[in-house]
Amino acid sequence: QVQLVESGGGLVQAGGSLRLSCAASGRTLSSYAVGWFRQAPGKEREFVAAMSWNGADVNYADSVKSRFTISRDNAKNTVPLQMNSLKVEDTAVYFCAGQRYGSGSYNPRNYGYWGQGTQVTVSS
Repeated sequence: QVQLVESGGGLVQAGGSLRLSCAASGRTLSSYAVGWFRQAPGKEREFVAAMSWNGADVNYADSVKSRFTISRDNAKNTVPLQMNSLKVEDTAVYFCAGQRYGSGSYNPRNYGYWGQGTQVTVSS
């Protein structure tokens, strides 16, 4: 069983950047698809980005495409999410999720392992 922990959240001005990290313990992330999701107050959890277990498939929500980049660092057993050109509407709690040998789905129901989330606040 894999345990996931997010880090890197914080307060940033619009136009700025943050780098989130999803770290794993218990198992190596190299056999897991990892997805990033976010949830703003009063809204449903929404898909942000995901990468398949082998890195062959990468998906982004339209709202973050060309601004966010998901990657893998197998040496550190992490999956970073680089977020550039941040907007106020990116404010949310960001979660990473894992699915063993997954395809990098946008559907949160396909992920069996979740972290506790990290808060990202973008000010105007």
